[in-house]
Amino acid sequence: MNHSSPVKPVDQGSELEAPQACAPLSARPIMLVGMMGAGKTTIGRQLARLLDRQFIDLDHELEARCGVRVSLIFDIEGEDGFRKRETLLLDEISQQPGIVLATGGGAVLAPENRQLLKERGTVIYLRAGADELYRRVARDRNRPLLQTADPRARLRSLLQQREPLYESVATITVDTGAAPVSQLAHSIIPLLLHHEVQS
Repeated sequence: MNHSSPVKPVDQGSELEAPQACAPLSARPIMLVGMMGAGKTTIGRQLARLLDRQFIDLDHELEARCGVRVSLIFDIEGEDGFRKRETLLLDEISQQPGIVLATGGGAVLAPENRQLLKERGTVIYLRAGADELYRRVARDRNRPLLQTADPRARLRSLLQQREPLYESVATITVDTGAAPVSQLAHSIIPLLLHHEVQS
């Protein structure tokens, strides 16, 4: 069951404390999916801190193991080569309990990856519109898929292609919008707790 949650604004001056009701959460991996610029790494890192879990970014882990940036892997091996490495690493890391895992934006493209995500973790889709995504990544030169004459159009095309795939694997959907990272991370925890109660 997919719970969708637009985040409500927090009153000015209110303190955001780490939730006390984290104990019921199982050790099942929490895996974040969404487009480049959706906030998977920043929100994932904050969520892991709140839940006292290890945070892993799939792209960063792949870079650490290969010793080169994702953009160079694309240059040398093409997208197909990169996706094969991504699947092998996702298969390995998704077996670790008690983690928060940020996947790459295109991880949902491979059917075997979608199966791994759905079977092994609680999947959170961080949703954002094309214009908001473009605003966040426009100046980032480390996005190989955006190195085109019209990156905004490319982003729209990628979102149109991938959104149904994100939705197909999502346990929970969160609209990121312009809410602060800390607020978004806090808002996810009751959704996780509710999902586990319902499961």
